[in-house]
Amino acid sequence: MSLLQPYINHQFNGAIWRLEIDELSNTIFIEVRNDAEKQVSFSSISLDTGKLNFSNLTTPERWLTGIEAAYDGVLLLHNYQSASGPAHKGLMAVDAFTGETLWSNYIYAFDHLTTSGPVLYDTNFHPKKLFLADVKTGATNRIYEPFIYPELQNNIAAPQVLNPENLPANIFPAPPFGNSVHYLEYNNFRIVSLHTLQAGLLKQYLFVMDGMDKVYEDLLNTDIQKLQPEAFILHKNRLIYIKNKSALIILSL
Repeated sequence: MSLLQPYINHQFNGAIWRLEIDELSNTIFIEVRNDAEKQVSFSSISLDTGKLNFSNLTTPERWLTGIEAAYDGVLLLHNYQSASGPAHKGLMAVDAFTGETLWSNYIYAFDHLTTSGPVLYDTNFHPKKLFLADVKTGATNRIYEPFIYPELQNNIAAPQVLNPENLPANIFPAPPFGNSVHYLEYNNFRIVSLHTLQAGLLKQYLFVMDGMDKVYEDLLNTDIQKLQPEAFILHKNRLIYIKNKSALIILSL
């Protein structure tokens, strides 16, 4: 049986802080934070071809910015109202394929995504009034009506967190440590992320099983001090995970 191989394996210069998938263009965006340099950067990769559209894109604001959402080939970035609070204020729209800035507005803030585009509001007015925006231009000429513009659904599946005692012991390629494993089934595949204790060192592994056959294995983290959070997601038929906090790896199932 042939083993699975990643078609995207990209190392970033910093910790991957957030991933965002644009359902319409099948693009994944990566927010990377370099603590030593206090610099945040953004990258874009095609989920269809694995092509790197752009990498290490920075904005005039070095640190207090991040990914807000993505829709129809546009990445939305946000700023913060202040350095000490979590509230977002200001938006910048970036072309998913070129990294070109399409528009920016330092008063608007993002509320949520609909099937027709993002819903924004003016932070200067309270209570907030929601508008449907044109993601390509930033124009907000339509009042948001929830019954007309339903929320956009994604195709992301997250693993279950299960107690290994409730699963057959023979499904684990390595003995699990702790009282939880991350587990997901897709077609004939079983995807398992677990921790093991080897020679006193805590390690985190990812396995893909086809029946009882192991068709993929990766060591995600080694010599860690505590159990790590959810290790992977499934988007359509794509297994997406982060290795050593700084590498994005994707394979087709």
